[in-house]
Amino acid sequence: MSSQKKTKKSSDFTEEEKAAMKERAKELKKETHRSAKKEKQREEGESDIMEKLAEMSETDRTMATRLHELLMETAPELMPRTWYGMPAYANEDGKVVCFFQAGEKFKTRYSSFGFSDSANLDEGDMWPVSYALKKLTPAVEARVVDLVKEALS
Repeated sequence: MSSQKKTKKSSDFTEEEKAAMKERAKELKKETHRSAKKEKQREEGESDIMEKLAEMSETDRTMATRLHELLMETAPELMPRTWYGMPAYANEDGKVVCFFQAGEKFKTRYSSFGFSDSANLDEGDMWPVSYALKKLTPAVEARVVDLVKEALS
């Protein structure tokens, strides 16, 4: 038996992964053409998110819409935008802090709310950066608010 690791060829990507990569390439292209004005960027980001919400199933759209409202209330300094075709929220330097991933996008049994390495969630040598979402209850919403506040601290 060989001790060499097999490398994943690009042909091994799923159709969903390929679509997400294409979405990201479009986003990067769009970002280079965007105005430097913050308000214009916010409007464009908001519009991009609304387009993505419209494409989601009702269940995912309901959760993503409520998360968007929560994030804009809790952290209005975050800039709405898309990231790999998903609703995301960036800090002032443009780095994504958190994002919503629709369960149906990658055919998973739940949606998720995740954080990038720009989030200040470090706890020792290991900490969670993604959370499964099946339903937004008041307790879940409160936890999201707490996590976002911590991520921005």
